[in-house]
Amino acid sequence: MTLNPRCESVETAEGVALTVTSVTQCKIMTGDLLPIACEQFLGRSTDEIKNIILQTLEGHLRSILGTLTVEEVYKDRDRFATLVREVASPDVGRMGIEILSFTIKDIMDKVDYLNSLGKAQTAIVKRDADIGVAEATRDAGIRKAEAERVRLDVRYTVDTNIADSRREYEMAKAAFDQEVNRVRAEAELSYELQSAKIKQKIRSEEIQIEVVERRKEIDIEEKEILRKDKELIATVKRPAEAESFRVEAIAQGQRTEAVAKAQAEATKIKAIGSAEASTIEVIGKAEAERMRQKAAAYKQYGDAALVSLVLDALPKIAAEITAPLSKTEDIIILGRNDNGLSSEITKLVAQLPPAVQSLTGVDVSKAISKIPGARVA
Repeated sequence: MTLNPRCESVETAEGVALTVTSVTQCKIMTGDLLPIACEQFLGRSTDEIKNIILQTLEGHLRSILGTLTVEEVYKDRDRFATLVREVASPDVGRMGIEILSFTIKDIMDKVDYLNSLGKAQTAIVKRDADIGVAEATRDAGIRKAEAERVRLDVRYTVDTNIADSRREYEMAKAAFDQEVNRVRAEAELSYELQSAKIKQKIRSEEIQIEVVERRKEIDIEEKEILRKDKELIATVKRPAEAESFRVEAIAQGQRTEAVAKAQAEATKIKAIGSAEASTIEVIGKAEAERMRQKAAAYKQYGDAALVSLVLDALPKIAAEITAPLSKTEDIIILGRNDNGLSSEITKLVAQLPPAVQSLTGVDVSKAISKIPGARVA
C-alpha cells in the first residue's frame, strides 16, 4: 500500500518550522508475522489500517525532524529518510507491517528560510562556477604550458639524439681516422726505424774504421813521444843534471865556508862578550865594595856624613838653580845702599837650609852644629 505521511510546521533542532511530505510503500508481512498482523488489524477497514500506519510514521517523522537542522534535512534527504525508516520499522514491524520504501517528497517553510538558503546556495554555486571557470582556465593554461613543455622536451630530446648521433659519428670517424693515422704513422715510423738502423750500422762500421785508424795514429804518436823523450834526455836532461850537480857542489862549498866563518865570528863575539862581562863584573864588584864602605862610613858618622853628602850636592843644586841665569847678561839689584845688597844676599843664604831640608829632609843647621869647631850664625 502507498501512504503519504505529512508533518506541518514541525520545528527543527534550530527552531525553524518546516512542513515535510513523504511517500511510503508498505505491505503486510507473511509467514510467522502474518498472525500478528491479523491480530492487530482484524475487523478494521483498509482506511483504518492506513491511518494507524500513517500516524505511526508521522510520529517518527516528527521526532527525527526535531533532532536535525534545516540544512541537514534539506541537503541530505536520503539520510533523513533512512533515519525515519530505521526508527519506524521496528514499531510497524511489531504490527506485522513491513516498510518497503520511505522517500522525502517535499520540504517547505512559511518564513522563506529555504529560499534564503537556496539563494545562498545559488551564490555559492555561482561562486563555485566562477572558481571552476577560473580553475579550468588555469588548468587549461597549465595543460597548455605542460603541452608546450612536453613539445619542447620532445624537440630537445630529438635535438639531443641528433647531436648524440652526430657526436657518435664524429667519434667513430675520429677513431677511424686515428686508426688510419696510427697505421700510417707506424708504417712511416717502421720505415724511418729501418732507415735509422741501416744508418746506425753504417755509422758503426765507419766508427770501427775510425777506431782502427786512431789506434794506428796513437801507436805512431807513442813511438814519436818515446823518440822525443830520449832526445830530450840526451840533449836537455843529462846536461841539466850535470849543471845541477855542479851548482849544488859549488853551493855546498859556499855554505860550508859561510858556516865556518859564522862559527869563527860567533866564537869571537862570545870571547869578547865574556871579557866584557868579566870587566863589568869586576867594576860592579868594586863599585859595590865602594858603596858598601861608603854606607858603613855614613852609618859610623851619622848626620855628619849626611851633611857631607848635602854639602857635596849643594854646588850641583846651585848650578841647577842658576842654570837659567847663565843666559842672563846683566843682573841689577836695586837697593838704597850697599848695606841693602849685603842684607839681601844674607837673606838668600839664610833661606838655603830650609830649602835643603824641604828637598832632602836633612836639617843642615842642626847637623853643622854637631861638627866640632863648626858654628852656625
